[in-house]
Amino acid sequence: MDLGERVRDRRSQLGLSLRDLAEHSGVTASFLSQVERGVTSPSIESLRRIATALDVPVFHFLLESDQDTHVVRSNQRIRLTWPGSQIAFQLLTPRLNRKMEAFLTEREPGDQTPLTHFSQQTEEFIYVLQGQVEIKLNEKTYLLGPGDTIYFDGAILQSIEPRGDQTARFISVITPPVF
Repeated sequence: MDLGERVRDRRSQLGLSLRDLAEHSGVTASFLSQVERGVTSPSIESLRRIATALDVPVFHFLLESDQDTHVVRSNQRIRLTWPGSQIAFQLLTPRLNRKMEAFLTEREPGDQTPLTHFSQQTEEFIYVLQGQVEIKLNEKTYLLGPGDTIYFDGAILQSIEPRGDQTARFISVITPPVF
């Protein structure tokens, strides 16, 4: 079952029309219809609004069935976008209800989208695959290139920004999961 089907099933369970869900979530009924039909993918922010309106955690819509929870095929990754930005995430782990999550993140050169800080205490690890990434932890700044890694407590993360003229691609591993 894909994300759109899960939204439609939960909406139906609650006896809500598309218009009802639109009013509760702050997104349009036409957008919700497109999500449910698999025509478009919601941003993280839109998905959070929908999940809140349907009284479920965001990962309710992203979890795969229990048939095979070990492998994530490259063409079957869950893809998310950061609201109002060019930041693209691909979930590398098969489930979000485990002790950690891993994402492949792509950021275009010059993207200055600020990060949303999570209230939950996390530990994070980043491995840079391509391009350069500037990471600010408290008052110290680190410039990482391909093959470089960094490990830190999520609470001290101030920013992650691409540098140079190449798309930055990096893998982030976070525990506990925050999406």
